[in-house]
This record gives sequence, C-alpha cells and structure tokens, in this order.
Amino acid sequence: MTFQVWGWRREASQVWAWVPDAEGGRGAVMPRRTPATKDPTAVERANLLNMAKLSIKGLIESALSFGRTLDSDYPPLQQFFVVMEHCLKHGLKVRKSFLSYNKTIWGPLELVEKLYPEAEEIGASVRDLPGLKTPLGRARAWLRLALMQKKMADYLRCLIIQRDLLSEFYEYHALMMEEEGAVIVGLLVGLNVIDANLCVKGEDLDSQVGVIDFSMYLKNEEDIGNKERNVQIAAILDQKNYVEELNRQLNSTVSSLHSRVDSLEKSNTKLIEELAIAKNNIIKLQEENHQLRSENKLILMKTQQHLEVTKVDVETELQTYKHSRQGLDEMYNEARRQLRDESQLRQDVENELAVQVSMKHEIELAMKLLEKDIHEKQDTLIGLRQQLEEVKAINIEMYQKLQGSEADLKEKNEIIARLEEKTNKITAAMRQLEQRLQQAEKAQMDTEDEDKKYLQECQSKFDGLQKQISQKEKQLVQLETDLKIEKEWRQTLQEDLQKEKDTLSHLRNETQQIISLKKEFLHLQDENHQLKKIYHEQEQALQELGNKLSESKLKIEDIKEANKALQGLVWLKDKEATHCKLCEKEFSLSKRKQQA
Repeated sequence: MTFQVWGWRREASQVWAWVPDAEGGRGAVMPRRTPATKDPTAVERANLLNMAKLSIKGLIESALSFGRTLDSDYPPLQQFFVVMEHCLKHGLKVRKSFLSYNKTIWGPLELVEKLYPEAEEIGASVRDLPGLKTPLGRARAWLRLALMQKKMADYLRCLIIQRDLLSEFYEYHALMMEEEGAVIVGLLVGLNVIDANLCVKGEDLDSQVGVIDFSMYLKNEEDIGNKERNVQIAAILDQKNYVEELNRQLNSTVSSLHSRVDSLEKSNTKLIEELAIAKNNIIKLQEENHQLRSENKLILMKTQQHLEVTKVDVETELQTYKHSRQGLDEMYNEARRQLRDESQLRQDVENELAVQVSMKHEIELAMKLLEKDIHEKQDTLIGLRQQLEEVKAINIEMYQKLQGSEADLKEKNEIIARLEEKTNKITAAMRQLEQRLQQAEKAQMDTEDEDKKYLQECQSKFDGLQKQISQKEKQLVQLETDLKIEKEWRQTLQEDLQKEKDTLSHLRNETQQIISLKKEFLHLQDENHQLKKIYHEQEQALQELGNKLSESKLKIEDIKEANKALQGLVWLKDKEATHCKLCEKEFSLSKRKQQA
C-alpha cells in the first residue's frame, strides 16, 4: 500500500522522499527515517510552526482587545518578526564568497519582485533607506513594510508556489519547501485585520539580535493578572474612544453652527451691498435728471432769444415798409438797401433754420437716449421688486419660525406648570406625612407604659415611613434637577427668540429703506414725466415759431414782388414831370413833395 502527499511516498515500514535535481524536477528517491526515530529537521519545523501560530494568535488577540494600531515598540510584534526571521532562515543554503560565508534571507525576498509586480515598490523603498547596510537589515525592513501593506501573505504565497526557484536558496528539508510553510502563509492572512504603524527609518535593523522570548507564551499567575489588567485597560481605552467620539461630534456641531453664522453674515453683507448699489443708481439717476433739466433750460433760453430777435426783425421790417411810402426817392434807395438787408436776413434765417433742424435731430437723439435710460431703470425696478419679494418670503419664513418657537414655548410652559403641580402635591404629601409622624410620636408617648410590643410595631411603622420619606426626598431632588434643566432650556429658547426678533427688526428696517427707495424712484418718474411734458410744449413752441417764420418769408416774397414791379418803372426828371399821369393836373415841386 503506497500513497503520495507533497512529494513523499510512504510505505508500511519506510518513508521515501523525492529529492529534486538541478533542473527542478523529480530526482532520485531517497529513503527517510521512520516515525520511530524522529527527524530533527521535522521537529524544528514543528517547533517553528507552533511558535508562528502562538505569535500570530497573540498579535490578533491583543490588537482586537486593545482596538488600536500596533507600534514598533510593542513586544509581541517584535517577537513575531523574530519568529518570521527564524522561519525564513530555516534550511537556507550557505553561499560561499571570497571573504566569508553568506547566509541571508534577502535573496528569496528579492525574488518576490519578479513574481509579484506590486512588490517592486517595497523593494525600491527598502533599497533607498539610508541606514541599512546589510542584507539582513533590508530583509527585516521588507517584512515590516509588507505587514504595514497587509500583503505579507500574498508575497510569501508567490514564493511557496515557485518551489523550483526556491530550491536555489533553500535545502529540500527547509520549512519554506515543506507544507509547514503553506500553513504559516495561511495563518499570515489573519494579520490583515491588524493596523501597524512602524517607523523603519530610525531603527537600527542591522545590529538587532533575533532571539525568541518563550516567556511571553508561557502562562503564569502573573500573566492572568496581566490579562485582567489588559481587560481593564481595554475598558479605559474604550471609554477614552467614546469620549473622543463625543468630542468629535460636538466639534462637528460647533463647526456647522459656525458655518451657518458665516453664511448668514455673508447674506447680510450681500443685502447691504445690493442696497448700496441701489442707492448709487438712484444718485446717478438724480444727477442725470439735473443734467437734463439744465439742458432744457438752455434750450428754452436759446429759443426765447431767437423769438425776440425774430420779433425785432419783423418790427423793423414793418417800420421800414411804412417809411418807404414817404417818398418814391427814398423808397427806391431804401428798397435797394432792404433788398440787401433782406437777402442777408434770408441767409441768416436759413442758417438759423438749419441750426434748428440740427437741434431738433439732437433733441430726438436725446429723447431716444432718455427712453433707453427709462427702460433700463424699469429693469432695475423689476430687479428691486424681485428682491423685495425675496425679502418678503424671508420675513414670512422667519415669522413662521417665530410662531413655531412660540408654540414650543407654550408647550414647555405647560410642562413646567405640570411639574410645579406635581411638586405642590409632593409637598402636601410631605406635610401629611409629618402630621402623621407627629400623631405617631404622641401615640408612642401615650402607649410607652402600656405595652412594649406595641412600641416595636410603631417603630417598624416609623421605619417604613422614614423609607417612604427618603424615597420622596429622592423624587424631589430628581424633580428639582428636571426643573433646573427645563429652566436652562427655557432661557436658551428665550435667547434664540430674542436673536430672531433682532434679525426680524433688522429685516423690517431694510424693507422700510427699500420702500423709501421705491418712493424716491416714483418721485423721479413723476419728474421725468413732467420733463417730457415740458419737452412736448417746447416742440409745439418751435412749430409755432416755424409757422411764424414761414409767414415772414411770405411777406418778404411779397415785398420782393413789389420791388420787381417797381424795377420796370423809371423816375422822371423834375423838368419833364409837369402833369400827373392819373389826374393830368399840373403840379409844382412843393406840391409833389407834399404828395410824396
């Protein structure tokens, strides 16, 4: 009967082992010792396996009981690294060099980088450490980094699978070549639960002595006491963690309250800035209104001056026309002069008309600009109305909150009234009990001489009453504490109400300011309408002025036609003019002058 497990062939009386050859395959079959004579290497492997089990189990139990991260100064963790170092050193082949024999575990650990690409980061960081000079120190640093990464089991599993590569570093009877190595790798998976915080830079890993301390794993009475102490320490640490968690929650609530206060301050500053912008816009509108008024005044002054000039010209023309009839001689000369003056006047009038047309175009452009400004102001008004609606909504929300807080206050007042009624009832009961006590004392004084048994019964009743009184006093103390808590809570609610009332008053003041701004804006709109009316009246006055100018032009044309009619006639000399052509009468020079 034969069976094969992990490269072994077992028969009834003798064990045969497969010894690997140089190529990593099965080589010759070598006989092993029977179980009757134990192999020392097997005993060593079993001892190392048991030590690994104890150290891993102790680490997991201590980490779970204390509920904290393990530091490099923690003794069970140090012993775990020593045990792992002995496990990796078991069955290492000695490599001869020129100076000395080299027996180190850094070689197989370097091999992990080729098999597991994620291990390249650990290898590079170990090589970059400045204080490590020996391969053993690098191997110790590698083990610590692998534990912190929680990947020690994965890395060593890659090594155990590749036994043909491990055979270059280990003997065939080594722990890493046998199934004990696979068991240890399986146990290392449990260390993924542990959080380790190890400082590799400052430690002197080259000169550490790796000796296993068996006293840590032997149970004594002192160990039992230490366990109880550890349990107490764990309870204290749990309380500490609970207090820290409470503190963290309180800090988070405080930070949230600070953030709310900051957001409220920001909203207030935004409202203040928007009010300042609205005030600046109103000031700008007022300045533009003043400018428009001044321009309108200038236009009125110019038109009045122009009207006065035209009136004076018309009057002078009438006077000249009247004087022209005084004499034909003077008329002829004056007509020429008038023609010249009228031609100049016509040029001046045409120039003035062109100026007035250009002025009219400018006024139309100014009106368009005014309409644009009015539309922009209407847009700003719409924005201000929206802001007013938002402020109203905020006021409504604040009012609803006030109503809710007032309802809560009413409920609290009712609860306080109920508690006060309860305290009054308890005080009445206390008074009744005191009266009963006095009556019992009197009865005791009366019946002391009669019977001792009755005294004992009274004493028992008295003790029961005292117990009841103590219970009632405790209830009173509890009720007083509850009343104090309720009063403090009521004070805090009153403070919150006062703050909300202050914010409400502030918001009301802001709404009043906005209403006043609205009134000012409406007043400015009225002024703008009045200016438009004045502008329309001025336009009508300009149209009337144009009509009058056209009438004056027609008169000038009539005068020109009369002058043209006179141009065909020639004045006769005094010697030739002896008779009137109309009446055919003789006239002298004096008579002619009088008729002229």
